[in-house]
Amino acid sequence: MQKIKVSGKTGECNLIIGESIKNFEKYCENKKLVIITDRNVRGFHEKSFPKGEIIEMGLRESSKTLETIQKIYNRMLELEVDKSWFLVGIGGGIVCDVAGFAASTYLRGLRFGFIPTTLLAQVDASIGGKNGVNFQGYKNIIGSIRQPELCISDFELLKTLPEKEMRNGLAEVVKYGAISSRSLFEFLEDDHEKVMNLDRNAVDNVVYESAKIKAEIVNKDEFDNGERMKLNFGHTLGHAIEKTIHLTHGEAISIGMTYAAKISVEMKMLKEEEAVRIEKLFKSIGLPTTLNLNDSLSEKLIEAVRKDKKRRSEEINMILLESIGSSKIVKIPIEELKRVL
Repeated sequence: MQKIKVSGKTGECNLIIGESIKNFEKYCENKKLVIITDRNVRGFHEKSFPKGEIIEMGLRESSKTLETIQKIYNRMLELEVDKSWFLVGIGGGIVCDVAGFAASTYLRGLRFGFIPTTLLAQVDASIGGKNGVNFQGYKNIIGSIRQPELCISDFELLKTLPEKEMRNGLAEVVKYGAISSRSLFEFLEDDHEKVMNLDRNAVDNVVYESAKIKAEIVNKDEFDNGERMKLNFGHTLGHAIEKTIHLTHGEAISIGMTYAAKISVEMKMLKEEEAVRIEKLFKSIGLPTTLNLNDSLSEKLIEAVRKDKKRRSEEINMILLESIGSSKIVKIPIEELKRVL
């Protein structure tokens, strides 16, 4: 078991990596719990849940809406939830985003924490205090920044994940290696199959190293004004792909990162052989790296980029690579991105 602390102006979060869900209650003793989860997670793991009132939400990205938040508010009103309660999100990234937003806004803020049940949530979505929902198909355009108090990553919960979800999580781990840790990237080149097979040491390594990188970045820039933007490597185009073509998050950002690496080469920042290594790793994991683009699809992607929360006027902040393990924030005119596509 390893611990990492995220320290922000909106609170401190203890990341407890390798702890069991069965020990959650000892970290918030004597608190009434309201648990937000989805049907799949509840079906697999309810016997291990801490004692509390359960609110079940939908499974898919389409459930990450203000309508879902309203249903949660209504149920918490029925339960007479007050400031003495503690809200727990148990699930993947969608559950964590929704639970965090509900907790951040109900009664102007309830205490809350997460038990992430997917690799993607353990390495990324549950960490950093970004909470939110989608609006009119645009990802996370309504939300808040507020740190959970507690996040427990139990590797046993990953045993019920389909392979596709493990690959989605590995896409985010590749991101951390590409932007900040050459050693993590090289570990994935050698041992990503061990992670897919849930080798305990391999999973522990990628979750801890990813969480450490994200915590260090968030501690420097909680409100996403500079350094934290680096966590968006591949996500500018990736979110547009996710909205337009409806790929999974991991599939969309793997394509987004591959394109961002190629743009880095075109701008003479990154050696071409390093961009090739990135694309090769995604292919080895089983993630896509290209799109069959035509003029119509390119226009749809650019329109989605124009709605991106990272846009500044007619420019977009893109994260490009100087080498594997070193990244830089670069302003790209949207017209230039359109030309590249």
